[in-house]
Amino acid sequence: MRTPEHPDYESGRGAASASVPTRFGLATRETDADWRDHVELLDGPPAKLRTTVTNEQPKTILSFNASPDVPFDRSINAYRGCEHGCVYCFARPTHAYHDLSPGLDFETKLFAKPNAARLLRETLAKPKYRPRPIAMGTNTDPYQPIERGYGITRQLLEVCLDARHPVTITTKSDRVLRDLDLLSDMASQNLVAVAISVTSMDAALSSKLEPRCAAPAKRLAALGKLVEAGIPAHCSVSPIIPAITDEFMEGIIARAGEFGVQSAGWIPLRLPHEVAPLFREWLNVHYPERAGKVMSIVRSIRSGKDNDPDFFTRMKPSGVWADLFRARFRVACKRAGIAKPKFQLDCSQFRRPEQGGQMRLL
Repeated sequence: MRTPEHPDYESGRGAASASVPTRFGLATRETDADWRDHVELLDGPPAKLRTTVTNEQPKTILSFNASPDVPFDRSINAYRGCEHGCVYCFARPTHAYHDLSPGLDFETKLFAKPNAARLLRETLAKPKYRPRPIAMGTNTDPYQPIERGYGITRQLLEVCLDARHPVTITTKSDRVLRDLDLLSDMASQNLVAVAISVTSMDAALSSKLEPRCAAPAKRLAALGKLVEAGIPAHCSVSPIIPAITDEFMEGIIARAGEFGVQSAGWIPLRLPHEVAPLFREWLNVHYPERAGKVMSIVRSIRSGKDNDPDFFTRMKPSGVWADLFRARFRVACKRAGIAKPKFQLDCSQFRRPEQGGQMRLL
């Protein structure tokens, strides 16, 4: 589905281009459509864009923050980049630190951290370490497709279970159910809570918006399986994209309630740095007839800007549309019988891991 306006775009990927950001002064690159047509005429169509994974050997694995807008102060990301390809992903700009595109590079040129579990074990064993819940999935999805082969997230959970360290997980994949054995053990000790993000009830829309995520129905079913297993489950209706996904808010909440989910929340669309132009490109490819309306509403809830980066307000949209979304969400949760309990995980059971990389038998 390449077009002269978007010669890099191909079906099955979220971003419509591989533009390199200009805010770091990097050399830009641009695909010339006429040149590509000439090459294709001689050599045939270009090879399909493939995902590559580079092993990374970081020296630390826990990231700490003091943000007043998030409910955690530490997190782990087992991977950089994410093959799910969600066009709205606020983590896309981090690929610019590698001189890579937040667009197609972010979802095709991935980095894995195979030494993550060892680093975590060493960190938790330090005498000065004090436990608080570790958030997984805050930047890139811990259960994206490459987790199937690498299993880094599972290794991290094994370390946390051994150390009795609490963890929260956010994902868009039903692949989380592959670790149901570990999660069940952790839940029995009040050490884990899992949030699954659901953006719509339309599989066709999802395939454009987040092309390599699990289908919405699978994510909702996974929430039900987590509830059945006694694992605290949260349905995150996020991001809410005006005039694109907001129509599904009530349906998602109702279905989550039917599965017994007792916690839900919503997050408005955020478009930091290079995400804004990428999202505009996506709108022009898939929904050109409503692109102006979507961005007009986005700006109306962000004080006239594409994005609000300020602490205290970046996660709290304002204006008439934001008030409407809040009211709709509140009514939907009431109808579905979903409250908004806060998961209070237990830090008191923490025990430092055994030295030498060995985990306890009992």
